[in-house]
Amino acid sequence: MNFNDYDPGDFYDELFVAPGQPRPDAIPLIERMTSLGIEEVLRRQQAAQVALFKLGVTFNVYSDNQGTERILPFDIIPRIVSAADWEVLERGLKQRIHALNLFLSDIYSDQKILADGIIPAEIVFSASGFLKPCMGLQPPGGIWCHITGTDLVRDRSGRWYVLEDNLRCPSGVSYVLENRRVMKSTFPLVFDTMQIQPVEEYPSQLLETLLNLAPAHLTDPTVVVLTPGIYNSAYFEHSFLAQQMGVQLVEGRDLVVADGFLQMRTTKGLQRVDVIYRRIDDDFIDPTVFRADSTLGVPGLMEVYRAGRVAIANALGTGVADDKVIYSYVPDMIRYYLGEDAILANVPTYLCWESSQQSHVLENLDQLVVKSAGESGGYGMLVGPHATQAERDEFAAKIKAFPRNYIAQPTLCLSRVPAFIDNNFEGCHVDLRPYILYGKQIFVNPGGLTRVALRRGSLVVNSSQGGGSKDTWVVCQ
Repeated sequence: MNFNDYDPGDFYDELFVAPGQPRPDAIPLIERMTSLGIEEVLRRQQAAQVALFKLGVTFNVYSDNQGTERILPFDIIPRIVSAADWEVLERGLKQRIHALNLFLSDIYSDQKILADGIIPAEIVFSASGFLKPCMGLQPPGGIWCHITGTDLVRDRSGRWYVLEDNLRCPSGVSYVLENRRVMKSTFPLVFDTMQIQPVEEYPSQLLETLLNLAPAHLTDPTVVVLTPGIYNSAYFEHSFLAQQMGVQLVEGRDLVVADGFLQMRTTKGLQRVDVIYRRIDDDFIDPTVFRADSTLGVPGLMEVYRAGRVAIANALGTGVADDKVIYSYVPDMIRYYLGEDAILANVPTYLCWESSQQSHVLENLDQLVVKSAGESGGYGMLVGPHATQAERDEFAAKIKAFPRNYIAQPTLCLSRVPAFIDNNFEGCHVDLRPYILYGKQIFVNPGGLTRVALRRGSLVVNSSQGGGSKDTWVVCQ
């Protein structure tokens, strides 16, 4: 089989410059796939999906009437990122995470950025992720965002943009690791030929990041992964990461505050817990402080946390930085805290709480993407060019009623990668979520989760909205 009939079209294609002309880094991959017949590629595609199924790589969709558990669709054609591109992305991500961490530390203490008028105070205080009980917190080492997943996109020109920040409980890294395992067994000769940066170090780097939060005098600190339970959409990942790190996976009912410390129930009695990698949103983590109806968290945990007797990653309160209105101010944060221009640009963003920008948004709903400030996963979003007039009218009413809750952005022509669909290669839009760990230093795992819109013509890559994933290959120099 060959790619001669594949046309990248009027988009930036990650593998091809023009029909029949692969990008230099992609040549070994394209040559190998071309040497295989269509039946062999199809066989390997099916084998890869079966392998992921056997590994239990699933996610849950609560609103799906076809059943809650799904296999994440996987496409066998990888995305390739050049060494030069990755160098820029790595520097830009480290800069962004550094500034966001300083912002979180500031707004829960002196709030200098607000006093200096860089960000309107009411924008921060009205964010659903801003938690007053976190005022005055001092996480170990002053680090708030230990694990971050930053969503990136490329436009028609090939320029990178940050689409959004995910600092609360970013998910998806298990797919990165399992996709790579499957691809190495599917295309071993390509991996022997190409120098592809490994991703397998992530679990050990994550464990090191978590251990770094424990008091220095503890010789063998206890780390746990706190999950909401088996019905959570990312439960596979919670159990996978706990297993990979060699630590206990626990639910709130397994933990109790006793003698001033957080303790884990075991068959041998209570055992002190020193570090929690929490996969529970802040609101549910302590019913005595946040949601009183939560059965997922641990009563009294906040008091122990505030006293410094247990560390939590990510720190409570980090969700304020996920707010899509506050996202628009990150370049200002970088200039304010670091005295630098942002290496990675934001997508141009209109803030609906500003009257002039709201007017522009309402007049151009057919050309814009409108997002709810606190939603994720492709929910609470209007893709104007693909929406009906009734849907646009509905969003216009929402914007007028709750302007603080909405932003709008132009519809970027997202870059594409060939995907194997119905025995043909078709260009499908993608984004990229690299994973960043902030311990003693900032570590960016090379690659990340490439999410792909597998519905023909769709721009929505979220798994809950019909998207799938690809392996991401960062090539060495």
